[in-house]
Amino acid sequence: MKTLTKSLLLAFSLSFVALSVSEAKPGRPTAATFKTGIYTSGNSKLNIALDKQVGGAVDIQLKTTNGVLLYTQRVGKKEESFRIRLNLDELVDGDYVLEITNGVQVTRQTVSLKTRQPAALNRVIQTELSAINE
Repeated sequence: MKTLTKSLLLAFSLSFVALSVSEAKPGRPTAATFKTGIYTSGNSKLNIALDKQVGGAVDIQLKTTNGVLLYTQRVGKKEESFRIRLNLDELVDGDYVLEITNGVQVTRQTVSLKTRQPAALNRVIQTELSAINE
């Protein structure tokens, strides 16, 4: 009886594993997990570093807060890493959204552009005239 119970339990657990694995549909693309590093550097540069698994594509988009697409890049399913430096010099001050997605998981980062106003200098320039005797 113990052998029969163990055999049935083993058969049930194997069929459960087989059903769980078969839930992934063969025609559906797989979603690659990814990690990002987003940082700014001087002179309005936005650096994006992406590391991902092979097997699924990842899309990178920069949009206005109104949803207007400014930049898009698709990192292919065979690529493992992607690096880019975006020049944001020509964008007006305001908030933008950087969106990175694999089709299942979405990462959104708000990018704020603000132009620093030059500080008023409180310098006094003095000149002194001195006579030169020859």
